[in-house]
Amino acid sequence: QVQVEESGGGLVQPGESLRLSCAASGSNGAIRAMGWFRQAPGQQRELAASITTAGTQYFGESVKGRFGISTISRDNGKMTVNLQMTNLKPEDTAVYYCKVVTPREDWWGQGTQVTVSS
Repeated sequence: QVQVEESGGGLVQPGESLRLSCAASGSNGAIRAMGWFRQAPGQQRELAASITTAGTQYFGESVKGRFGISTISRDNGKMTVNLQMTNLKPEDTAVYYCKVVTPREDWWGQGTQVTVSS
């Protein structure tokens, strides 16, 4: 079983930056990708950003140019990625969920709230 631990999140003002971190462990080297998805009230969950173990990155259209994703560490079935969010807007307010992709199944974190408000 893969453990997914998220950190970061909180309340920021428009234009400010915030970083989310996600640490996965227990995969026995099976992780293929990790990413962040977000879900605002009444909305469907959508991709914010993801990164594969080969380094390929994907971004949601609304965050391109403002969000960055990077692999901080990867070793012995553990992997940590950071989501750097800049120039945050009120519409970025959502619960952000970390997703870990393995060949057999996907694993989700419990979510962390990001609120952008003045």
